[in-house]
Amino acid sequence: MLPANEFLFPIAEYWPFLTGFILFVVVLLVLDLTVFHRKAHAVSMREAGLWVVFWVSLAIAFNIGLYFYAQSSFPQNERLMAIPGFDPDKAAKQVALEFLTGYIIEESLSVDNIFVFVVVMGYFAIPAQYQHRVLFLGILGAIIFRGIFISLGALLIQFHWIIYVFGAFLIITGIRMAFAEEHAPDPDKNPLIRLFRRYMPVTSEFHGQKFFVRLGGVLHATPLFIAVLFLEATDVVFAVDSVPAIFAVTREPMIVFTSNIFAILGLRALYFLLAGAMEKFYLLKYGLALILIFVGLKMTWLDYAFDGHFPIGWSLGIIGAILGVAVVGSLLFPRQKQPKGE
Repeated sequence: MLPANEFLFPIAEYWPFLTGFILFVVVLLVLDLTVFHRKAHAVSMREAGLWVVFWVSLAIAFNIGLYFYAQSSFPQNERLMAIPGFDPDKAAKQVALEFLTGYIIEESLSVDNIFVFVVVMGYFAIPAQYQHRVLFLGILGAIIFRGIFISLGALLIQFHWIIYVFGAFLIITGIRMAFAEEHAPDPDKNPLIRLFRRYMPVTSEFHGQKFFVRLGGVLHATPLFIAVLFLEATDVVFAVDSVPAIFAVTREPMIVFTSNIFAILGLRALYFLLAGAMEKFYLLKYGLALILIFVGLKMTWLDYAFDGHFPIGWSLGIIGAILGVAVVGSLLFPRQKQPKGE
């Protein structure tokens, strides 16, 4: 185990790796928008399924590459090798497991994002052929906000007491999620959107895939931009939950950032694949609540009960089991539909 003031991947040493990763993500986003989705079109289930396979495979390939990179670079690092009892092979395996667990946590918590996507697309009646463009900008903003939140979290996590604050917050959030009444978010009540409408007029109709249009010499926003604005506002709320949750399984900002970004990149494809089936997986709400409670308990109690670090393999197994039970349970015991008028 590393001393509290030591990191496997300090930014000062591994900034070339982080810079390369960010450039790689930028290239992927540029190709996505200018090549694969240059023309606006409705994304089919088959296309969405192929993209899900692509993004998941890419995350797994990165995870394997991260393992071999750590395995080869750690023995060359004099700082790490000077730490008593440091085992580079064991540390490399730990890195791979932490990335995988963080990726699964973020991907599972993204189910709430998908529910909001469904509500927003329906509320603003976004045509199917423009939904990918809206989500693209939404995801781009999410990447920027996650980077900011993770940087702040990395600074705060160095203060030991903040671990208890993060853990307690996750436990409370999980309990509230489990018992909260289900209701769809109302974009018109969002303070950011209300403030925006006060200073800029918004058209009632779409103008192709444009976000802004000039009418009568006055610049107007279109409903597409309002949808993006709402998605960005809600993602800030989601980031408050998901970023501390990943810090529960790893204190390495590099792992938190990369696992988070890979999960976000695949979010659009998941939306197009699962949007029509979200109502079927009604037990996922309780599964996600249990995951938040578990990672909160890990931060505040379990880590210390297991000599400073709860086994990451156990964490991965518990999270996978919770998700599996929630999905299978939703399919085996479908929710009974209420008769109309009740």
